[in-house]
Amino acid sequence: MELSEHLKTLLRTLPERPGVYHHIDKEGVILYIGKAKNLKKRVSSYFHKSHDSARLSMLVRKVADIQTIVTETEFDALLLENTLIKKHQPRYNINLKDGKTYPWVCIKKERYPRIFATRRRIEDGSEYFGPYASVKMMYTVLDIIKEVFTLRTCQLTMDQSAIESGKYRACLEFHIKRCLAPCEGRQDEGSYLADVQGARQLLRGDLKATRERLFGQMMAHAAAQEFEAAQFVKERLERLDAYQSKSTVLNPALGSVDVFSLLSDAEYGYVNMLHIRDGAVIQSFTLELRKRLEETDSELMALGLAELRERFTSEAKLVLVSHEPEVVPPNVEVVVPQRGDKRAAVELSERNARAYRAERLKNVQLVDPERHSDRIMRQMQKDLRLPFEPRRIECFDNSNIQGTNPVSACVVFIDGKPAKSEYRHFNVKTVEGPDDFATMKEALSRRYTRVLNEGLPLPQLVLIDGGKGQLSAAVEVFDELGLRGRVALIGIAKRLEELYFPEDPVPLYLDKRSETLKVLQQARNEAHRFGITHHRARRSKSSLSSALDGIPGVGPATVQILLETFKSVAGIRKAKPEALVAAVGAKKADAVRLALGQT
Repeated sequence: MELSEHLKTLLRTLPERPGVYHHIDKEGVILYIGKAKNLKKRVSSYFHKSHDSARLSMLVRKVADIQTIVTETEFDALLLENTLIKKHQPRYNINLKDGKTYPWVCIKKERYPRIFATRRRIEDGSEYFGPYASVKMMYTVLDIIKEVFTLRTCQLTMDQSAIESGKYRACLEFHIKRCLAPCEGRQDEGSYLADVQGARQLLRGDLKATRERLFGQMMAHAAAQEFEAAQFVKERLERLDAYQSKSTVLNPALGSVDVFSLLSDAEYGYVNMLHIRDGAVIQSFTLELRKRLEETDSELMALGLAELRERFTSEAKLVLVSHEPEVVPPNVEVVVPQRGDKRAAVELSERNARAYRAERLKNVQLVDPERHSDRIMRQMQKDLRLPFEPRRIECFDNSNIQGTNPVSACVVFIDGKPAKSEYRHFNVKTVEGPDDFATMKEALSRRYTRVLNEGLPLPQLVLIDGGKGQLSAAVEVFDELGLRGRVALIGIAKRLEELYFPEDPVPLYLDKRSETLKVLQQARNEAHRFGITHHRARRSKSSLSSALDGIPGVGPATVQILLETFKSVAGIRKAKPEALVAAVGAKKADAVRLALGQT
């Protein structure tokens, strides 16, 4: 690629420092925003090497100018990149969902602060906790706050002069003991703010401090022989313990940790975050990241980790992750656990990410089936390392019993779905005995010789049911017909679902939950079903006709009449003599009865 003099000059003068860079087109539009540990090396790499990705090649051709912002550390660059992406939404960047439609819990900045749910964040100094992916979880937290802390729900301005003049009157909340009526001066501001602080700690998952404060209040009331007040605090403490017991799903010894897991496919990355405090999962959120330039799992994890910790203002010093992030936050220990309670926490996060992804894909499948098929095709291309999407897949399977009546079946999948009108079966003609490899060669040779001669569409992928032997037989046929390189070949073995590629002795193992593997398994099972059905029909026909073959004076036409009339050889045996005579005549009826051992 020929660079302009302006770009050549820029590349020579870029700083060798951490920072953020902007790729800008000739119209001044920001195409891409990225971060770098070394700006000079990272930006230069775009222009000094070839790229496999078509999107990346297109991006590089459009760049007319580059701007950079130097930062102190690589993590600062990551945070700045995150902010700038959300501000400018460049075309080639990961699409960050900002979660504005999710609800938050607000502690309003006002005298005697209220705590309530909202979907609007107003920058007025109020505190916001969330966002909550589950509205049910958010209201569960708000309910326990109402039960444990006596906070007001009214919208009074709480002006001190109005309180002193008796302008306000206590509402129902006071009479049902959910509020201590600060509007009438029955609760001082210091005591009320202590309850607000307790609610704040609960929202952050710090139940220990709240429990200790309530326990201290209960013991103080008991020591002062204020037993009714002690009982009231005790009931609040019991509600708090009940809430924690419902939330605890992991070992409390884990303490306060954040857990991040990543699921990635050809189009999206899904980063799930769990806030765990004293073994209780107090919050779960999944961030969806739209890939643009084939970002790695390490890059996605770094971006998701930084975005979610900033969004949820997390201060946990220990972070458990499923994938090592490209950039690690300062003063934070990041661990990829392999076993034990920490690994169990990561697996729980992965299940949440998987459930979110399944829900999203189900919605796409219902609303936009074409987009769903396109996504699966791209994923299959990536998983199977193919040069093109396998829009047309043809799968072959052989059926025989000890070499008798050998048949081969070919099923066709288009865009990941069966195309039953294009299924074909082959009655093997040149193979004697149970020779699976020779049977496969004959079927493939007949199929693709005809496809080439008649100009029929070639598949992008041919799937062979079997291991290395069957795949080697297929390779020989493709070499003879000149199809190597034009059509991809893969063998699938049943035992462990290994995928074999030509000239590669090491099989590929896909995740058992992989959509790619599910499509391949469906094609293999469909070929087996189609082949077995045809083989049974052929074997049944052969066994029926063999008992009637060679009878003097009884030809194929007569045999067909007999089978159509009496359905089977057993039916012919049971038929009355006059029925046989009526069907084929007296002479042939006598010959048939004699051949079947009847007088």
